[in-house]
Amino acid sequence: MIARQTLERRQDHCRPRSDGSGENPCGSRGAGTLRLYLINPRNPRVSMTQVKERRWKRYRVWKPLGLAVVAALTPRDWEISIFDENIRSHDYAAVPRPDLVGITAFTSQACRAYEVAAEFRSRGVPVVMGGIHATMCQQEAGARVDSVVTGEAEGVWAEVLADARQGALKPLYAGSHANVATIPPARHDLLTGDYVFGSIQTTRGCPLSCSFCSVTAFNGPEYRQRPIEDVVQEFGAIREKHVLIVDDNLIGTQPEHIARAKDLFRAMIRAKLGKQWITQVTINMADDEELLALAARAGCSGVFIGFESLTAEGLRGLGGKRLILKGRDMAASVRRIQRHGIVVAGSFIMGLDADEPGIGPRIAEAASRYGLDVLNTLFLTPLPGTRLWDEMESHGGIATNTFPEDWQYYTLQFPVARYRHFSSADIVSEMEACDGKFYSLWNILRRVCGSFWLRRKPLIALVSNLSCRSNSRLSRPIYREFLLSQGLAAK
Repeated sequence: MIARQTLERRQDHCRPRSDGSGENPCGSRGAGTLRLYLINPRNPRVSMTQVKERRWKRYRVWKPLGLAVVAALTPRDWEISIFDENIRSHDYAAVPRPDLVGITAFTSQACRAYEVAAEFRSRGVPVVMGGIHATMCQQEAGARVDSVVTGEAEGVWAEVLADARQGALKPLYAGSHANVATIPPARHDLLTGDYVFGSIQTTRGCPLSCSFCSVTAFNGPEYRQRPIEDVVQEFGAIREKHVLIVDDNLIGTQPEHIARAKDLFRAMIRAKLGKQWITQVTINMADDEELLALAARAGCSGVFIGFESLTAEGLRGLGGKRLILKGRDMAASVRRIQRHGIVVAGSFIMGLDADEPGIGPRIAEAASRYGLDVLNTLFLTPLPGTRLWDEMESHGGIATNTFPEDWQYYTLQFPVARYRHFSSADIVSEMEACDGKFYSLWNILRRVCGSFWLRRKPLIALVSNLSCRSNSRLSRPIYREFLLSQGLAAK
C-alpha cells in the first residue's frame, strides 16, 4: 500500500537489512562495540506470520514503538537490532550472538517472551525484560530472565547498559515516570518492515483510572505532554504516510489539555507533514468545533473512542470516563466528528455485571444507531495491575488461570473470566452475534456508501470493515479451540 525506502543507519560500517529485522547482515563490528537485540515477541493471535489472510492483518499490527525509544536511549557503541516477531519469524540461532537481549511484552505476549528469553539464556546471553507485564508481574518475570525493568525505562536504561557491560546486571531496575521533555525521538530507522502505519507518542499518563485499564498504574495519573516542536520534528522522520499516534487520549480531558492539542495541530499544519493519522480520544472531542477542524486539517483520518457500556449501571467503575460518557447524545457527538471527514471507531466491553443475554445484538444495534464506522467489541478481561484484576482474583472470578501458559489468551478477545450472566460458551455466542450483525456484507456496504456520499474517507472505512470482518471470521475456530482447551462446551 505504501512505498518504503531503506535509509542508511548511522551504525559503524554495515547497512541494516531492508526486511524489517534491523539486523546487521555482515556480523562484524568495531572494537569495543557491543551487540544489543531488542525483541517484540510474537502474539500468535495477531501475528502476520501465523495467519493466512495476511493482507488484512497488516492493518492490525503496530510498530513496537517502546523498543525504538529504548534504541534511541542506547549509546552508539552498541550495535542495535530490533526483531518484531509479529511481522516475521526469526531464527535466533542463525544470527550473531548478542551481548545483551532486551524484551518487551504485553500480558498476552508474556509466554512467548519467556520462550525467547530461555533460548538466549541457554546460550549464556543475559536477558532483560521490561514493559507492562514485567512491571505488574515482577516475580514471575524475574524467575525467567536475568533482570527486570519496571515502569518507564528512560531513567534507568543507561544504568542497565553500564551494568551489562561490566557483567553485573542487577535483578531489578525500578523505572520512574519520565520527564517527557527529555525523551529522544524514536529510532524509526530500525523498523523498516512490512508496516502500514508508522507510530509516535505525544503524551503519557491518564487521569481517568478506569477499573479495567492498567495505563494509570503504569504511566501514572498525570497527563504529561511532549514538547510540540519535538513531536513535529519526529513526525517528519516517519517514512510511512499513515501514522498511529499511540497516546491513550491525545486530546486529554481538561481545558489546558485541549488547548495544547490545538497548538499541536496548528504546528502540524504549519509543518505541512503530509501525514494521515489515527489516534485514541474520548468523546469530548466532539464538543469543540475548532479542535475538530484543526485535527482534520492536521491530517486526522480516524479516532478510536471507548464507549464501553450501553447502560449507566455498566459505566460504574469506569473512573473519570463515566462522567464524560454520562447523559450524552452519542449519535449527535459521533456525527459532529464525522462532519469533519474523520472516521469514528468505537469500542464496547462485553461481560460487565450489567450485561444480560442478548447483549451482543444490542451492542451491534447501538453501534449502528450511533453511526459508528467501525466497531470493536472486547471481552471484559482482568489484566494484572488493574483494580478489576484485584476484584476478580479476590472472589475467584479469574477462570483461565494456568500461568504463564494462559497469558496467551489475555488479548481481550477471549472470555478468560467468570461472568455473572454468561457461561464462556454463551458469551462467545454473544460476541459472534454482535460481529455477525454489525459486519454483515449489507451493513458494510451501507456504511461505506454513506462514507462515500458524505466524503468521509470511504477507502479507510472499507479497509477497516473488511479487516474486522475477516478477523471475526478467523476467530470462530479459535474460540472453539479455546473452549475445548479450557474443558468447556462449545456451541
